[in-house]
Amino acid sequence: MKIKLYATLGMGLLLMVACKDNKKAEEQTIETEVEEVVNETEEQTKTLTITLNPKSDSNVSGTVTFTEKDGQVMMTANMTGLSEGTHAIHIHETADCSSPDGKSTGGHWNPTAEPHGKWGDEGGYHKGDIGNFEVGPDGIGTISMTTDKWCLSCDDATKNIMGKAIIVHQGADDFTSQPSGAAGARISCAGIIE
Repeated sequence: MKIKLYATLGMGLLLMVACKDNKKAEEQTIETEVEEVVNETEEQTKTLTITLNPKSDSNVSGTVTFTEKDGQVMMTANMTGLSEGTHAIHIHETADCSSPDGKSTGGHWNPTAEPHGKWGDEGGYHKGDIGNFEVGPDGIGTISMTTDKWCLSCDDATKNIMGKAIIVHQGADDFTSQPSGAAGARISCAGIIE
C-alpha cells in the first residue's frame, strides 16, 4: 500500500514538474514570437533625413525626410531662404551635388522613359516630377507627398530612389516644357544617400 502511495505521489510530482516545464517553454515561445513580430514591424519602417545645401549663389537650405512604411514612401521637405512665390522640386538622376549650379545631378529621374508632366497625369510623368510648392514672404517652403511609386533600397530600379538627388528650383514647373518643366536654376541640392 505504501509503495502504491509513493508511486502515485512520485507520478504526481513528475506531472507537476513536466507541466511547469511545458508552461515555461510555452512562455518562451510566446516571448520569441512577440519579439519577432516587433522586429518585423521595426524593419518595415525606414526613415532617411537628408540636408539641402544652397546652389547657384542662393541661400536655400533645409531638410528632406523620407519615411517608408507598408509599401508607401512619405516625403516631407522643409526649406528656408527661398524667394516668395512658386518653386519646383524634383528628384534628379544622381546623388552628386558637387557642382556650384547643381547640374552634376543630371536630369530628372525618369526610369520608365515617360514625358515630363504633372505627378499622376495620364499623359505621363517622370517618377522624379514631384511638383510645385508655394512660399510666403518669410521665405519658408514646405511640401509633402506619399506614394507607392518609390522605395528606399529595394531591388526595383524603377522605384528605388537611393543614389538620386533632390533639387529645388528657382521657379515653377510648367508641367509641359520638355524635358524638365522650365523651372529655372537649381538653387538647393541634397543627395539621397545614407
